[in-house]
Amino acid sequence: MTVDIEAASRELELARDGAKPCPPLRGRLLPEGDIESAYQVQQVHTRQRLDAGRRRVGAKIGLTSRAVQESFGVFQPDFGVLFDDMAVPDGAEVPTSRLLQPRVEAEVAFVLGADLPDERVTTADLIGAVDHLLPAIEIVDSRIAGWDISIVDTVADNASSGLFVLGTSPRRLRDVDLRLCGMVLESAGEPVSVGAGAACLGNPLHALEWLARTLARSGDPLRAGDVVLSGALGPMVPVTPGAAYEARISGLGSVRTCFSKEADR
Repeated sequence: MTVDIEAASRELELARDGAKPCPPLRGRLLPEGDIESAYQVQQVHTRQRLDAGRRRVGAKIGLTSRAVQESFGVFQPDFGVLFDDMAVPDGAEVPTSRLLQPRVEAEVAFVLGADLPDERVTTADLIGAVDHLLPAIEIVDSRIAGWDISIVDTVADNASSGLFVLGTSPRRLRDVDLRLCGMVLESAGEPVSVGAGAACLGNPLHALEWLARTLARSGDPLRAGDVVLSGALGPMVPVTPGAAYEARISGLGSVRTCFSKEADR
């Protein structure tokens, strides 16, 4: 089949702007399993956002659960780009109309204090580069109808990114056991997702290492000041309009977001 990077990018952009998800891209505009072409679509999206005046503030890592990787038939994570207009203040209400098919998941966010330019990065390099940690809620979204996605669809769609919320009490890496830190995500006082750091490639630091090496190899490394959402600590949860969600992560504290009741634009 013919690969059509521009057409795939246009369909995703129309889905975002028109609030109507599009059919899956795989097997139609992008070949099944063609991750390289999917990242080319993502790069078009990134270039459009930067040209429109948005600022790149970091990256998000997806597919960090072994079970999810196996369901996609892949054995590595993926990544997307975070922009300044995706950040939501802790506790602020999100207009549900900004999103198409939102879901929430709790994560550890790394904030870097140094560049990571070398693809041969070590664990010691990572520890030295991390300035602080924050609890985070990622509001994932998909421009693909019904979340009918493959690895190709999600990568092209900026790793199914939506918005993100960071907590406001930074913690030092040395004070948190990232592998064993427990997480509970609650809504209306009831747990809707539970997990731990080990669910994220065994340790969120492993996810950061993968991303640092991958981006350094591509010539666009992580930089000081970047925010990195390292991947879900538990299952993602579909958003209910009007609901509030609070994530608590052991050693990191809590972060909260809520959604407006109206679902239509």
